[in-house]
Amino acid sequence: MAEERSPLDAEIRRLIAAAGPMPVSQFMALCLGHPQYGYYFTRNPFGGGGDFVTAPDISQMFGELVGLWSVAVWRQLGSPAELRLIELGPGRGTMMSDALRATKVVPAFREATTVHLVETSPALRERQEDALIGSGFPIAWHQSLDSVPGGPAIVLANEFIDALPVNQAVKQEDGWHERQVGIGDDGKYAFTVAAEPIAHFERTLPATVRSAPNGAIFEWRPDYAVLDLCRRLKRNGGAALLIDYGHVASAAGDTLQAMRSHRFADPLAAPGEVDLTSHVDFEALAAAADSVGARVHGPVTQADFLMRLGIEKRAAMLKRAAPDKAGLVDAALGRLTDRSARGMGGLFKVLGLSARSLAGLPGLERPRNQAGGAPSR
Repeated sequence: MAEERSPLDAEIRRLIAAAGPMPVSQFMALCLGHPQYGYYFTRNPFGGGGDFVTAPDISQMFGELVGLWSVAVWRQLGSPAELRLIELGPGRGTMMSDALRATKVVPAFREATTVHLVETSPALRERQEDALIGSGFPIAWHQSLDSVPGGPAIVLANEFIDALPVNQAVKQEDGWHERQVGIGDDGKYAFTVAAEPIAHFERTLPATVRSAPNGAIFEWRPDYAVLDLCRRLKRNGGAALLIDYGHVASAAGDTLQAMRSHRFADPLAAPGEVDLTSHVDFEALAAAADSVGARVHGPVTQADFLMRLGIEKRAAMLKRAAPDKAGLVDAALGRLTDRSARGMGGLFKVLGLSARSLAGLPGLERPRNQAGGAPSR
């Protein structure tokens, strides 16, 4: 009896049968963003009942500090009478809900601000709408950043870049070959490489990657998302806050991973049923932003960013207001600022982007001795 395949599995196999193995980026794009069967279109992946937990799920403190950061940046911009507060990939709306609540202390900010959520998943839009009912802000949804009205903007993106499709190449004797996904002899998905090397690819690589040994894997994402964002900031004024896990220095390494029920899974085993991500190369992001004249702030670790914004003081306030929950507050604080190898405080980085007119952004002064590091699973 033939094994029953999901609609997305059948579609990917049909494409491979017709055109041969597909690039890793195409496989990832289909698994996450297929308009009918993609991961983000068919489920709610966030929180304890989903496949992974993000910082806003851990504690309200995270979103509250992002909200107060937004107020501070609005003031740096000269307190414009109209501001677009934009979030890319808002998840369940938790971070935006907490951020907006924190801004109640600044009525002028609330009067100036309209909220714009860039979200392609109808299922997640419904969750966001539920979370933001009663926020007191005008809210609009968009398929892309391009459709958000012009004007000064503050753009927020937490764990957004890591879910954008990533390209991979494998170094061999004759150059770097694109890594692909095909069908193995056993009928299962398998990684393979293109027969011919990528022309002139070596010239585009950082010097540290060019010297990588044969068999090394290098990952990169197209620059269009950050370039479009930076051009908007230059044209209209404003700033962006990008928070994600990754490395501050470009390096070789395979970081493609899958999560299912809060555990690592095989990224090829169940198309559309697991979350696929890869680490963000913050050096590449910063270089792309700089290439179009944006000002780059950071990156710094999430721990440094939150500590500079006063997360310890906010934790103390929450514990005074609810002493019976002090243990939960301390646990959340520890988790968000944990600097260990696997801790969120060190693994996650924060990068700011702005028009050249902003000399600095709150919490994003980068320590001179901050180390980079090769990507790792």
